[in-house]
Amino acid sequence: MNKSQNQQPHSRDFYLFAFRTFGDFGVTIAVPAVVAALVGKWLDTQQDTSPRYVIIFLIIAFVITAIMITRKVKIYGKMYEKLTNSQNTPQK
Repeated sequence: MNKSQNQQPHSRDFYLFAFRTFGDFGVTIAVPAVVAALVGKWLDTQQDTSPRYVIIFLIIAFVITAIMITRKVKIYGKMYEKLTNSQNTPQK
């Protein structure tokens, strides 16, 4: 086997890892913001307090998102280290 054929599965692993990370972080950022905006808008409509609840819920969503991203960065960092270390070990 030549060198490029030997590296193909490894690059595939990195691409899959990148897509999984991108998707996970995208959902982690988008879902709390959308839910916060919808709930805040609904409460503002009910209470006639526009835009008070939207702002409050978006701030809460920002804090929750920051905490979740911090945790995920640590998890994905460890996963990346394992993936990199497994690529550096000689294949038989």
